[in-house]
This record gives sequence, C-alpha cells and structure tokens, in this order.
Amino acid sequence: MTGYVKNGFFDSGLELLEGMDEGMKLVAYNALISGYVHRGLHREALEMVRRMVSNGIELDAFTYPSVIRACATSGLLQFGKQVHAYALRRQDFSFHLDNSLVSLYYKCNKFVEARAIFDKMRAKDLVSWNALLSGYVSSGHIGEAKLLFKEMEEKNILTWMIMISGLADNGFGEEGLRLFSCMRKEGFEPCDYAFSGAIKSCAVLGAYCNGQQFHAQLVKIGFDSSLSAANALITKYAKCGVVEEARRVFITMPCQDSVSWNALIAALGQHGHGAEAVGVYEEMLKEGIKPDRITFLTVLTACSHAGLVDQGREYFDSMETVYCIPPGADHYSRLIDLLCRSGRFTEAESVIKSLPFEPTSQIWEALLSGCRVYGNMELGIIAAEKLFELIPEHDGTYMLLSNMYAATGKWEEAARVRKLMRDRGVKKELACSWIEVETQVHKFLVDDTSHPEAEAVYKYLQELGKEMRRFGYVPDTNFVLHDVESDGHKQDMLITHSEKIAVAFGLMKLPPGRAIRVFKNLRTCGDCHNFFIYLSRVVQREIVLRDRKRFHHFRNGECSCGNFW
Repeated sequence: MTGYVKNGFFDSGLELLEGMDEGMKLVAYNALISGYVHRGLHREALEMVRRMVSNGIELDAFTYPSVIRACATSGLLQFGKQVHAYALRRQDFSFHLDNSLVSLYYKCNKFVEARAIFDKMRAKDLVSWNALLSGYVSSGHIGEAKLLFKEMEEKNILTWMIMISGLADNGFGEEGLRLFSCMRKEGFEPCDYAFSGAIKSCAVLGAYCNGQQFHAQLVKIGFDSSLSAANALITKYAKCGVVEEARRVFITMPCQDSVSWNALIAALGQHGHGAEAVGVYEEMLKEGIKPDRITFLTVLTACSHAGLVDQGREYFDSMETVYCIPPGADHYSRLIDLLCRSGRFTEAESVIKSLPFEPTSQIWEALLSGCRVYGNMELGIIAAEKLFELIPEHDGTYMLLSNMYAATGKWEEAARVRKLMRDRGVKKELACSWIEVETQVHKFLVDDTSHPEAEAVYKYLQELGKEMRRFGYVPDTNFVLHDVESDGHKQDMLITHSEKIAVAFGLMKLPPGRAIRVFKNLRTCGDCHNFFIYLSRVVQREIVLRDRKRFHHFRNGECSCGNFW
C-alpha cells in the first residue's frame, strides 16, 4: 500500500484496500489519506476519511495529523473542528495532533483558538513553538511573533528561518537583516531558506549592494541552484530596480516553478515592460505551467501599468471560463485599476455593480486612485465615502480626497477633510525617500534639514531647477496641496519633496554614469514625475524611482511607465 501511494498509484491502492482483512484496513486507510495529502489532493483525502468512518473504522493518532493538515490547507475549518471534537471525545492527545490543530486554527484566522490550544498543551516541543510562530508571521501578527520568539528558550534553524522570512514578508526589512546577522553570531549556519529571507529583506529595503553580497555567498556555498533562493533573487533584483538581473537569474535557473514565473511576470510588469510580461505569461502556458490566482494578479497588474486594457480584460475573463479560478476581491481591484488608469470609469462602475459580493476597500481604493488622476470629483467622493465607512482609520483616503479638492482650488473642502482626519485621530504617513550609497542607506523626509549635507543638496537642487527650465520644465503648482498665494513660494515647496532631495544627493555622491536608484514609501506626485523626466535629459543619467505603486525608469527625457502611473 505504501509503495502504491508514494508513487501515486491510488487506484491500485484502492483495489488493494478492498481485498484486505478488516484488522489491517486502519493502517491502509492512514497510508492512503497521508498519500493524498502529500500530493495536495485534500478533497480526496477527506472523502477517504468519510468512507473510513462510515465503514466503522475509528480514527487514530496517525490519522489526525493528515486530516487536520488537509483541512488547514483547504480552509475547511468546520470539518477540522469536527475532527477536533472527535479527538476530544476519545481523549486522544499527542504532540502531532496539538501541533496540527495550532496550524489549522491560525490558517483559518482563528488566532485566539490557536493560542489557547498551544497554552493548554501539557508539554511543548520545538515543533509546537515553531508552529505557533509560523502562524503569527504568516498572518501578519508580527508583534506577537516577536514576543513569542523572545520567549522561546530553544531555537533551531527553522525557528530563525520562519522569523527572518516573516519580518521580510511583512515589510520589516531592517529587522530581518539584523536577525539574520544575529543568527550567524549564535552559531547557526544559514540554509538556502534562511538566505531567501535575508534576500527578501534586501528587496524590501531596496538594498542592492547587500543583496549582491548575499548572492555572491550563495554561489560560493553552492546554494545558487536552490529554487527558493533563486526565486528570492528574482524579486530582490526587481525591487532594487535592476530588472535585467532578475531576468538573468530566471534564465540561468536549472528549473522553474510557478513562483519563478510569477516573480518574473511581476518584475517586468512593475518596471513598465507590460508587453514582455504578457509574453512571459504566454510562454509559461506553452511550458505547461498552469496559472494560479497569484499569476493572474501579476499579469493583470502588468496590463494595468502598460495600458493593455482589452488584453487585461481577456485574461480576467479566462480565470473562470478556462482555469476555473473564481476571481477574488484582489483580482477585481486589479481590473478596476486597469480600467480607471485608462479613464474608462463607466466600465469600472459597471463592474462594481455586477460584483458577486459587496465591494471591498481594495475595490474602492482602486476607483478613488483613478479618480484622483483624472480629476473625476463626483465618483471620487462616492468612493471616499465608502472607504470612510469601511476603513475610517486609513490615512490614504483622507489624503487622496483632500488632494483632489486642493488640485481644483477647493481649499475649504480640502480643509474640511483634513479636519475630519484630525478629529478621528488619523495620522498621515510621512513621505520618506531613501537611497543606498556605498552600502549605507540615506533617508530623507519632505522639507528635510536633518541630513548633514542638506544645505548643499538644496543648493544643488536650485541649480538643477534653473538648468531644467532652459529645457522647458515648468513646476506644476497644482501639486502644492496647501493654500499658498505666492507662486514662487509654491515652487519652493515643490523642490523640497523627499524623492527630489534623495535623487539630488545621489547625483552628488555617486560616480558619473552610475544609475540613481531612489525608493519612496508613498506614490510620487505629478510634478516630481515631470521633474525627473527633464532631469534625466539634463544630467544624462538613468534615474530609477520605486514608489508605492511601481518603478519608473527615466532615461533621456522619457519614462518607462508611458504615463500609466
């Protein structure tokens, strides 16, 4: 039976089961259920459980972990709870069952229940601690994960790996790198998965040089052929603004999985290579790799950033009709974004009205963002009001609506929205830009004077501004979002945007010919975008800007986004 199951011959295993004595069938059922789960055939595994129980064969300590794992992976909380109740009635307790139950509840977003089971365990092994830690980090509960990590008296390489990757996945790149360094000091030799977490941390920070050092270490140790490490490198190079390196890593991989293809499609889409991203998607299909829901998120984003509206709609429609993947709220939000970026608001409204569920905050955010670009005040107000109901604590809604009013000179309305924001205790996220120079990251805020060389940077910016005006650059004071009468004062306010300061600092410090790579936590404004278009002509250097939405590559007076930003 084990031989059949391990080689995927389930039909032969079922035939063998029919001819077995009753006393042997429990072991055979357990082998079949475990085999189904190992192959990802969770529905078949659970059907086998039903068949087993209906034939009067009771579950045992070997059955539970496989069944619970199938429920956890499939999100079948109720079925899992029934198995939990069954085990409680029979007073069947073991490490394996408790650890599986912790995974079940956290994967089904029942964190209180997961922690309660963990706390009641009579004894805990390292697997128990790692199971709960994994649950916290995968669900974004980083605060609880940090506390648990400190509480653990014993740690193994898996513990460090879970925490480092969890920090990176949740945007804590600096902490991820510090923890990786701490792990090495503790005497743990990093495996390829631990390296993947460190590389992902570099991607979060845009730390290109540090990422290159990790890449070199991978090659030296012999981990460069690791699938997880290579996938992390694709994402790292893409998020550091070097999409050519991301493509090179993909091509040189000994084998690729769906994560590899998704990472490359996402990389090309983020950098404005929409047609190439679509081409990679089509190549993926020819290779026989079946797209998943992540694939469609990446390809829809690529179409959105390249203005490929009709092609994007075609891919969206194929999700259910061809691949039987029901679109989620995240897919619909990408579709709304795709339509709004091209000004097709009537179609976007039609999609929202026909949704098979209530529109989520993602949907309304995509609509509001498009309205801000095209100045569609009427529809933007509707989207903002919906967002105030759904996520009243989110600062982005207030800022987008306020900025829309400010851009049209409606200062009283803009002030009213900002007052509402203050009254509700919502704080605006400060714009921050950073650049890596000789492995050191320099951060700048708007109107920043804290940097030791701030005065020299501002002086240099003023000189650049004068030179750019000769080429036709005119500051767009519509992006001054405060009621200031003097046009000169407005222009002075524009020059202090954080991304301009960071780029000017890079031009001063990096060798001639070196690309300037700047990263920003928020979306860049229209004036900064126009500023860098002219600046790339004046200084004859490539300027790469990564904002919250995407990458912009400015070369010789043009941007890779084609104004679909």
